[in-house]
Amino acid sequence: MSQLIRPATPADSDALMKLRIQAEEWLASAGIDQWRSPGFRDRALSKWKIDIAEGRTWVLPDEDGGLLGTITLARPDADFWMRADSPDSAVYVAKLITARSSAGQQLGGRMLDWAGAVAREQQLPWVRLDVWRDNTALQRYYLNEGFEHVRTEAPPHRLSGWMAQRPASVVMHADAPLHSSDTPDLAR
Repeated sequence: MSQLIRPATPADSDALMKLRIQAEEWLASAGIDQWRSPGFRDRALSKWKIDIAEGRTWVLPDEDGGLLGTITLARPDADFWMRADSPDSAVYVAKLITARSSAGQQLGGRMLDWAGAVAREQQLPWVRLDVWRDNTALQRYYLNEGFEHVRTEAPPHRLSGWMAQRPASVVMHADAPLHSSDTPDLAR
């Protein structure tokens, strides 16, 4: 089973926020207070619009014009990835969200595999990410997807900071790859 992942467009903004709000509500129901600070949504949407314009946000559409998931191939976050990490040696995953209706389809893991394919295409050895320091369930998820914890940073102005990476060569869901009609241009 293969699905097409495509670059997000400004027309996807409402569907992206719907995904995010659904994720916020699901996290809250699980007792995880993530993304719920006042003003967080507005800042997130502003950042998403920039990422969309720069071709960094990708979406997995469903048959009805909605979205099953999204992933952003971000720039290295200078609060976390230092010169000693060789920050230009990786694809950085951010804003990975899947629709609750797609639970059990391993879409998150398949998008991580796709990010690894992008890294391999760019001849980069790593896929990296950072997540909220107190979201241990999400940290376990990434460990189960082949990531290794690098370290935890705790800048006072950030809630994220649990950092992990996996080799770009790792493919956890080879039986159900995602394909894209375009190649991400990470140089933008």
